[in-house]
Amino acid sequence: MSDGFNIVILAAGKGTRLKINTPKPLCKALGKTLVEYVIEELDSFSQDQNLQADFNVIVGHEKDLVQKSIEKNFPNLKINFIHQKEQLGTGHAVQTFFENNQQALKNKNTLVVCADTPLLTQDIFFSLYSRLKRNDLEAVAATFMATDPTGLGRIVRGEKGFSIVEHKDASDGELAIKEVNAALYIFKTQYLRSHIDSLDTNNKSGEFYLTDLLKKDRNVSAELFEDENLFLGVNDLVQLELAEEILSARAIRKLQRSGVIVKKTSSQYIESSVEVGRESIIYPHTTLIGQTKIGQNCIIESGVVLKNTVVLDNSVIRANSYCESAHIGNHTQVGPMARLREGTKIGDQCKIGNFVETKKAQLDKGAKVSHLSYVGDAQIGENTNIGCGFITCNYDGAQKHQTIIGKNSFIGSDVQTIAPLSIGDNAYIGSGSTINKDVPDNAFAIARERQTTKEDMAKRFLKKK
Repeated sequence: MSDGFNIVILAAGKGTRLKINTPKPLCKALGKTLVEYVIEELDSFSQDQNLQADFNVIVGHEKDLVQKSIEKNFPNLKINFIHQKEQLGTGHAVQTFFENNQQALKNKNTLVVCADTPLLTQDIFFSLYSRLKRNDLEAVAATFMATDPTGLGRIVRGEKGFSIVEHKDASDGELAIKEVNAALYIFKTQYLRSHIDSLDTNNKSGEFYLTDLLKKDRNVSAELFEDENLFLGVNDLVQLELAEEILSARAIRKLQRSGVIVKKTSSQYIESSVEVGRESIIYPHTTLIGQTKIGQNCIIESGVVLKNTVVLDNSVIRANSYCESAHIGNHTQVGPMARLREGTKIGDQCKIGNFVETKKAQLDKGAKVSHLSYVGDAQIGENTNIGCGFITCNYDGAQKHQTIIGKNSFIGSDVQTIAPLSIGDNAYIGSGSTINKDVPDNAFAIARERQTTKEDMAKRFLKKK
């Protein structure tokens, strides 16, 4: 038997109290599913301790959906999925594990954890594992002192071991106990396998309790942890929000300790996957999502949303701008109130002003689109200036077409380009033009009616109040 681990993650429950269609393990907190947090910490723990860990997920409700999500998020981790056809309690889930995993006895230890506990850390797993080995125990369980122990199993300690009495089965004296079960256990696999089939349903819930394997007269121990929030199980949307608040605080504290200035942290939504460089400033009410990466010395003003967006060093994203799957260069300004859509690539020292929208647009170094413009399916060369009210007419009703503008050109206000179209280097387009033919290098193009002025005709159009 190796000194490895069976990791058994209980993810079969429906999560009825959530009152939503999403299976509980796949509910998201701060951009990740609940079960993702559990698997990530367990993987880190096993790698740090050089343990051979065999991951097993017990699935039931929406099993295919749960399995597909986990496999997508952990493509390089071998995970065994076991179907618990009936949810008859935690003990039954572990019985199902042994029935469907003939290799389980090759690992010395078995860790059992719930999929809805996103705040667990590898330090907790290490603490329990160390206690199990140090004292040569058959099993160890995590416990905490609950502010409100309603519904939780009470820890009844004896001279040697301890037992867990579920809330429904507890006496008045036992209900007064504040130390409760955290639903996290490490067993010696041989001990667990030898006793798991002896469980019965002689309790008010009519379920097989895994906790019945922990007895006062056995070589088992309970480790008390100080912070009850670490073991928060998400059973409803209120607890989901609480978990997200704690995860958010962790993510922001990590950024602050790395040199990021975060203003009014309680107002921020910053996912743990987000990276921010030193001395960047994040102002209140920002939303940073997914694989967003912000460089050093950047300023992200209030109301900004960045989703899977890269912002390089010394750039400013002004208030209420929305950027999704965009790449923004060094020393560049965006906004306020700009929208950068998927495929936008903004170079160094560029300017994207207020009420500008881009989509699959590439702006080279020094290019400027200052205000009230739409740039879609376009390439804008270095140092080209785009005036107010510019529109790339990129869609003909069936297909999208590209506009290419060279470097050092000037595009006047209220210009429309009818794609596909190419404008060369050092070109000048007069304001108010609709350009539907290519313009070569160094050319001037204008396409508008000559002004006509009629003396004394204004009175025909002016209306008196």
